[in-house]
Amino acid sequence: MPRIDGRTEIYGIMGSPVSHSLSPAMHNRAFEVLALNKVYVPFAVADPAAALQGLKTLGVRGVSVTIPYKEEIVPCLDSIDPLAARIGAVNTLVFESGRVHGLNTDWLGANRALAQATELNRSRILLLGAGGAARAIGFGLKEAGAQVFLASRTPERGRRLAGELGCEWHDLRQLKGIRADVLVNATSVGMAPKEEESPAAGLDLASFRVVMDIVYAPLTTRLLREAAQAGCQVIDGLEMLLFQGASQFETWTGLEAPVSEMRLELRARVGK
Repeated sequence: MPRIDGRTEIYGIMGSPVSHSLSPAMHNRAFEVLALNKVYVPFAVADPAAALQGLKTLGVRGVSVTIPYKEEIVPCLDSIDPLAARIGAVNTLVFESGRVHGLNTDWLGANRALAQATELNRSRILLLGAGGAARAIGFGLKEAGAQVFLASRTPERGRRLAGELGCEWHDLRQLKGIRADVLVNATSVGMAPKEEESPAAGLDLASFRVVMDIVYAPLTTRLLREAAQAGCQVIDGLEMLLFQGASQFETWTGLEAPVSEMRLELRARVGK
Protein backbone atom coordinates (compact mmCIF):
# COMPACT_ATOMS: atom_id res chain seq x y z
CA MET A 1 0.00 0.00 0.00
CA PRO A 2 1.21 3.54 -0.71
CA ARG A 3 1.99 5.92 2.16
CA ILE A 4 -1.14 7.90 3.02
CA ASP A 5 -1.04 11.52 4.14
CA GLY A 6 -3.08 14.71 3.87
CA ARG A 7 -2.36 15.03 0.16
CA THR A 8 -3.34 11.49 -0.82
CA GLU A 9 -5.97 11.34 -3.58
CA ILE A 10 -8.67 8.73 -3.07
CA TYR A 11 -10.01 6.36 -5.73
CA GLY A 12 -12.06 3.21 -5.29
CA ILE A 13 -14.62 0.70 -6.44
CA MET A 14 -18.32 0.77 -5.53
CA GLY A 15 -20.61 -2.23 -5.71
CA SER A 16 -22.17 -5.00 -3.69
CA PRO A 17 -20.25 -7.12 -2.88
CA VAL A 18 -16.74 -5.74 -3.43
CA SER A 19 -14.66 -7.73 -0.92
CA HIS A 20 -13.60 -10.19 -3.64
CA SER A 21 -12.52 -7.50 -6.14
CA LEU A 22 -9.03 -7.65 -7.63
CA SER A 23 -9.18 -3.99 -8.65
CA PRO A 24 -7.65 -2.54 -5.44
CA ALA A 25 -4.56 -4.71 -5.82
CA MET A 26 -4.20 -3.83 -9.50
CA HIS A 27 -4.63 -0.06 -9.12
CA ASN A 28 -2.61 0.30 -5.94
CA ARG A 29 0.26 -1.54 -7.63
CA ALA A 30 0.06 0.93 -10.53
CA PHE A 31 0.11 3.89 -8.12
CA GLU A 32 3.09 2.37 -6.30
CA VAL A 33 5.09 1.69 -9.48
CA LEU A 34 4.69 5.29 -10.64
CA ALA A 35 5.20 6.73 -7.12
CA LEU A 36 1.81 8.48 -7.16
CA ASN A 37 0.29 9.73 -3.92
CA LYS A 38 -3.01 7.99 -4.52
CA VAL A 39 -4.87 5.09 -2.94
CA TYR A 40 -7.68 2.84 -4.24
CA VAL A 41 -10.14 1.32 -1.76
CA PRO A 42 -13.33 -0.79 -1.90
CA PHE A 43 -16.67 0.86 -1.08
CA ALA A 44 -19.45 -1.61 -0.21
CA VAL A 45 -22.55 0.34 -1.26
CA ALA A 46 -26.23 -0.27 -0.53
CA ASP A 47 -27.63 2.97 -2.02
CA PRO A 48 -25.63 4.13 -5.08
CA ALA A 49 -27.30 7.55 -5.35
CA ALA A 50 -26.59 8.36 -1.69
CA ALA A 51 -23.09 6.91 -2.01
CA LEU A 52 -22.39 9.20 -4.96
CA GLN A 53 -23.17 12.27 -2.84
CA GLY A 54 -20.98 10.95 -0.05
CA LEU A 55 -18.08 10.33 -2.43
CA LYS A 56 -18.41 13.88 -3.77
CA THR A 57 -18.33 15.27 -0.24
CA LEU A 58 -15.25 13.24 0.65
CA GLY A 59 -13.38 14.54 -2.38
CA VAL A 60 -12.94 11.17 -4.05
CA ARG A 61 -11.37 11.64 -7.49
CA GLY A 62 -12.44 8.53 -9.38
CA VAL A 63 -14.45 5.35 -8.88
CA SER A 64 -14.92 2.03 -10.63
CA VAL A 65 -18.53 0.82 -10.69
CA THR A 66 -19.27 -2.88 -10.54
CA ILE A 67 -22.27 -5.20 -10.14
CA PRO A 68 -25.09 -4.41 -9.58
CA TYR A 69 -24.86 -0.63 -10.18
CA LYS A 70 -23.46 -0.16 -13.70
CA GLU A 71 -26.90 0.70 -15.10
CA GLU A 72 -28.57 2.02 -11.94
CA ILE A 73 -25.97 4.76 -11.48
CA VAL A 74 -26.50 6.30 -14.94
CA PRO A 75 -29.44 8.63 -14.05
CA CYS A 76 -27.40 10.02 -11.13
CA LEU A 77 -24.59 11.35 -13.34
CA ASP A 78 -24.02 14.91 -14.49
CA SER A 79 -22.66 13.76 -17.86
CA ILE A 80 -21.90 10.53 -19.69
CA ASP A 81 -19.64 9.48 -22.53
CA PRO A 82 -21.63 8.99 -25.79
CA LEU A 83 -20.64 5.33 -26.24
CA ALA A 84 -21.39 4.58 -22.59
CA ALA A 85 -24.82 6.14 -23.16
CA ARG A 86 -25.41 3.79 -26.09
CA ILE A 87 -24.28 0.83 -24.00
CA GLY A 88 -26.55 2.02 -21.18
CA ALA A 89 -24.00 1.30 -18.47
CA VAL A 90 -20.89 2.82 -16.93
CA ASN A 91 -18.03 1.24 -15.01
CA THR A 92 -15.92 4.37 -14.46
CA LEU A 93 -16.67 7.68 -12.74
CA VAL A 94 -14.60 10.86 -12.85
CA PHE A 95 -15.24 13.49 -10.14
CA GLU A 96 -14.27 17.04 -11.05
CA SER A 97 -15.46 20.48 -9.90
CA GLY A 98 -18.45 19.00 -8.09
CA ARG A 99 -19.64 17.08 -11.15
CA VAL A 100 -19.56 13.37 -11.95
CA HIS A 101 -18.84 12.10 -15.47
CA GLY A 102 -19.45 8.46 -16.39
CA LEU A 103 -17.82 6.32 -19.02
CA ASN A 104 -17.40 2.66 -19.88
CA THR A 105 -13.99 0.99 -20.17
CA ASP A 106 -15.27 -2.60 -20.29
CA TRP A 107 -15.39 -2.42 -24.07
CA LEU A 108 -11.89 -0.91 -24.15
CA GLY A 109 -10.68 -3.77 -21.97
CA ALA A 110 -12.06 -6.34 -24.39
CA ASN A 111 -10.75 -4.53 -27.46
CA ARG A 112 -7.26 -4.05 -26.04
CA ALA A 113 -7.10 -7.69 -24.91
CA LEU A 114 -8.14 -8.94 -28.35
CA ALA A 115 -5.86 -6.50 -30.16
CA GLN A 116 -2.89 -8.42 -28.74
CA ALA A 117 -3.87 -11.33 -30.96
CA THR A 118 -5.78 -9.99 -33.94
CA GLU A 119 -6.65 -6.94 -36.03
CA LEU A 120 -10.21 -6.04 -35.03
CA ASN A 121 -11.10 -3.94 -38.07
CA ARG A 122 -13.07 -6.15 -40.48
CA SER A 123 -12.52 -9.29 -38.36
CA ARG A 124 -15.46 -11.69 -38.13
CA ILE A 125 -16.23 -12.14 -34.43
CA LEU A 126 -18.76 -14.50 -32.89
CA LEU A 127 -19.90 -13.04 -29.56
CA LEU A 128 -21.67 -15.33 -27.09
CA GLY A 129 -24.16 -13.73 -24.70
CA ALA A 130 -26.77 -10.99 -24.53
CA GLY A 131 -26.21 -9.57 -21.04
CA GLY A 132 -24.41 -6.46 -19.86
CA ALA A 133 -20.92 -7.74 -20.65
CA ALA A 134 -21.91 -8.82 -24.16
CA ARG A 135 -23.58 -5.47 -24.70
CA ALA A 136 -20.46 -3.48 -23.81
CA ILE A 137 -18.16 -5.77 -25.79
CA GLY A 138 -20.49 -5.79 -28.80
CA PHE A 139 -20.65 -2.00 -29.05
CA GLY A 140 -16.88 -1.82 -28.60
CA LEU A 141 -16.21 -4.33 -31.36
CA LYS A 142 -18.51 -2.46 -33.71
CA GLU A 143 -16.70 0.76 -32.80
CA ALA A 144 -13.45 -0.94 -33.85
CA GLY A 145 -14.91 -1.93 -37.22
CA ALA A 146 -15.38 -5.64 -36.54
CA GLN A 147 -18.12 -7.72 -38.15
CA VAL A 148 -20.05 -9.11 -35.18
CA PHE A 149 -22.31 -12.15 -35.01
CA LEU A 150 -24.28 -12.52 -31.77
CA ALA A 151 -25.40 -15.83 -30.27
CA SER A 152 -27.42 -16.36 -27.09
CA ARG A 153 -29.84 -18.79 -25.46
CA THR A 154 -32.51 -16.11 -24.99
CA PRO A 155 -34.06 -15.21 -28.35
CA GLU A 156 -35.94 -12.08 -27.25
CA ARG A 157 -33.02 -10.48 -25.47
CA GLY A 158 -30.53 -11.65 -28.07
CA ARG A 159 -32.50 -10.36 -31.04
CA ARG A 160 -33.03 -7.02 -29.30
CA LEU A 161 -29.30 -6.56 -28.71
CA ALA A 162 -28.47 -7.76 -32.22
CA GLY A 163 -30.87 -5.16 -33.57
CA GLU A 164 -29.14 -2.40 -31.61
CA LEU A 165 -25.74 -3.62 -32.81
CA GLY A 166 -26.93 -4.04 -36.39
CA CYS A 167 -25.73 -7.64 -36.56
CA GLU A 168 -27.05 -11.17 -37.09
CA TRP A 169 -28.45 -13.17 -34.17
CA HIS A 170 -28.07 -16.96 -33.84
CA ASP A 171 -29.38 -19.48 -31.34
CA LEU A 172 -26.46 -20.48 -29.11
CA ARG A 173 -27.59 -24.12 -29.34
CA GLN A 174 -27.54 -24.14 -33.14
CA LEU A 175 -24.17 -22.81 -34.22
CA LYS A 176 -22.94 -25.58 -36.50
CA GLY A 177 -21.55 -24.14 -39.69
CA ILE A 178 -20.79 -20.72 -38.20
CA ARG A 179 -17.34 -19.49 -39.25
CA ALA A 180 -15.50 -16.53 -37.74
CA ASP A 181 -11.97 -15.39 -36.98
CA VAL A 182 -12.58 -14.88 -33.26
CA LEU A 183 -14.86 -16.38 -30.61
CA VAL A 184 -15.62 -14.35 -27.48
CA ASN A 185 -17.51 -15.80 -24.53
CA ALA A 186 -19.30 -12.98 -22.71
CA THR A 187 -21.51 -15.30 -20.65
CA SER A 188 -20.87 -16.69 -17.16
CA VAL A 189 -20.95 -20.28 -18.43
CA GLY A 190 -17.86 -22.10 -17.17
CA MET A 191 -17.53 -20.00 -14.02
CA ALA A 192 -16.94 -21.75 -10.68
CA PRO A 193 -18.55 -23.82 -9.30
CA LYS A 194 -19.63 -25.10 -12.77
CA GLU A 195 -16.14 -25.27 -14.26
CA GLU A 196 -16.91 -28.22 -16.55
CA GLU A 197 -19.58 -26.39 -18.51
CA SER A 198 -18.80 -24.74 -21.84
CA PRO A 199 -20.88 -22.17 -23.76
CA ALA A 200 -19.53 -23.58 -27.03
CA ALA A 201 -20.19 -27.30 -26.57
CA GLY A 202 -20.42 -28.94 -29.98
CA LEU A 203 -18.82 -26.00 -31.79
CA ASP A 204 -15.83 -26.64 -34.05
CA LEU A 205 -13.27 -24.56 -32.18
CA ALA A 206 -10.59 -25.29 -34.78
CA SER A 207 -12.43 -22.93 -37.12
CA PHE A 208 -11.44 -19.93 -34.92
CA ARG A 209 -7.96 -18.42 -34.79
CA VAL A 210 -8.52 -16.73 -31.42
CA VAL A 211 -10.79 -17.60 -28.48
CA MET A 212 -11.31 -15.24 -25.54
CA ASP A 213 -13.26 -16.01 -22.36
CA ILE A 214 -14.15 -13.16 -19.98
CA VAL A 215 -14.52 -15.64 -17.09
CA TYR A 216 -11.47 -15.61 -14.80
CA ALA A 217 -12.61 -17.92 -11.99
CA PRO A 218 -11.29 -20.39 -12.99
CA LEU A 219 -8.64 -18.71 -15.09
CA THR A 220 -8.40 -21.62 -17.52
CA THR A 221 -11.99 -22.52 -18.36
CA ARG A 222 -13.11 -25.63 -20.19
CA LEU A 223 -13.67 -23.46 -23.26
CA LEU A 224 -10.07 -22.22 -23.19
CA ARG A 225 -8.65 -25.71 -22.57
CA GLU A 226 -10.52 -27.13 -25.53
CA ALA A 227 -9.67 -24.13 -27.72
CA ALA A 228 -5.95 -24.52 -26.95
CA GLN A 229 -6.17 -28.22 -27.79
CA ALA A 230 -7.78 -27.24 -31.11
CA GLY A 231 -4.82 -24.99 -31.93
CA CYS A 232 -6.43 -21.62 -31.16
CA GLN A 233 -4.67 -18.70 -29.55
CA VAL A 234 -6.46 -18.22 -26.22
CA ILE A 235 -7.02 -15.12 -24.07
CA ASP A 236 -8.21 -15.53 -20.49
CA GLY A 237 -10.51 -13.28 -18.51
CA LEU A 238 -7.77 -11.51 -16.57
CA GLU A 239 -6.67 -9.73 -19.74
CA MET A 240 -10.01 -7.92 -20.15
CA LEU A 241 -9.99 -7.06 -16.42
CA LEU A 242 -6.43 -5.79 -16.77
CA PHE A 243 -7.03 -3.57 -19.78
CA GLN A 244 -10.32 -2.09 -18.57
CA GLY A 245 -8.45 -1.18 -15.37
CA ALA A 246 -5.53 0.24 -17.33
CA SER A 247 -7.95 2.41 -19.30
CA GLN A 248 -9.48 3.64 -16.02
CA PHE A 249 -6.03 4.45 -14.65
CA GLU A 250 -5.15 6.42 -17.79
CA THR A 251 -8.46 8.30 -17.66
CA TRP A 252 -7.93 9.31 -14.04
CA THR A 253 -4.23 10.17 -14.18
CA GLY A 254 -3.44 11.12 -17.77
CA LEU A 255 -0.47 8.75 -17.53
CA GLU A 256 0.31 5.52 -19.36
CA ALA A 257 -0.64 2.58 -17.17
CA PRO A 258 2.16 0.21 -16.09
CA VAL A 259 0.36 -2.72 -17.70
CA SER A 260 3.08 -5.33 -17.16
CA GLU A 261 3.24 -4.64 -13.42
CA MET A 262 -0.54 -4.60 -13.13
CA ARG A 263 -0.71 -7.95 -14.93
CA LEU A 264 1.88 -9.48 -12.60
CA GLU A 265 -0.09 -8.30 -9.58
CA LEU A 266 -3.36 -9.76 -10.89
CA ARG A 267 -1.80 -13.09 -11.74
CA ALA A 268 -0.08 -13.27 -8.37
CA ARG A 269 -3.45 -12.69 -6.69
CA VAL A 270 -5.04 -15.61 -8.52
CA GLY A 271 -2.00 -17.83 -7.98
CA LYS A 272 -0.89 -17.97 -11.62
